[in-house]
Amino acid sequence: MTHPELVLCELPDTGLVEVESYSPFCLKVLRACRAAGLPVRRQHAGRPGAWRHHNPTGQVPVLLVDGEPVADSTRILARLESLGGRSLLPSEPRLRAEALLWEELADTALNAFLVASRWADADNWPRTRAAYFGAAPAPVRAIVPALLRRRVIASLVQRDVWRAGRGACWARFAILLDALEARAPADGFWLEARVGVADVSLFAQLQGLRTALTPVQRAAVEQRPRLCAWLDRVDRATRAPPGVGRLGRSAA
Repeated sequence: MTHPELVLCELPDTGLVEVESYSPFCLKVLRACRAAGLPVRRQHAGRPGAWRHHNPTGQVPVLLVDGEPVADSTRILARLESLGGRSLLPSEPRLRAEALLWEELADTALNAFLVASRWADADNWPRTRAAYFGAAPAPVRAIVPALLRRRVIASLVQRDVWRAGRGACWARFAILLDALEARAPADGFWLEARVGVADVSLFAQLQGLRTALTPVQRAAVEQRPRLCAWLDRVDRATRAPPGVGRLGRSAA
């Protein structure tokens, strides 16, 4: 079967084989394409706004399907279902509905903690700033990161993630991790014996916390053995095969 040409428009590659992008939504789409068996070429730009001609919101990821842009990771995964690859949704209606609920939890609740860990937590912010803005011109590094950080923290307060402060945020995070640890499958994947939407969605957020940017949160995840064993299974199942290049052509 001939598949359409897929091009993933995203942010720079991290150079980490276990977390190719610091954007969990780009990581989600990349791993979903691999799980579906759909070849995808990656294009990188230094800032999300570089892809505004494909997505007026200026957000990533954007997937080009034979040149047609599809934005938003949830919409992209839904579109993958029609492209001739392996379906990532269970066939049984109840499990299919549950998969979409797990996707929503990952994209909202878990993502809020990931954003808080990088932008709001003062211990992690210097590493995040260096990773995100280290290659930017000096005038940009002097002004833009602090401005963006204030906006991000304000949004986290509005979302009630950071309203009660750092201690309350990470106490809630621990409760959620405990729940995920109790639910994590002893073998196989989240809902079935193969990787699906729930797996790539949860994986993208949790794996994003297992980097050097957020060492305390990484340790918290890695204290949950069942959860980590499942994360490692998803990682192995959706990494680029040996000998296949990870990087696509850079954006102009």
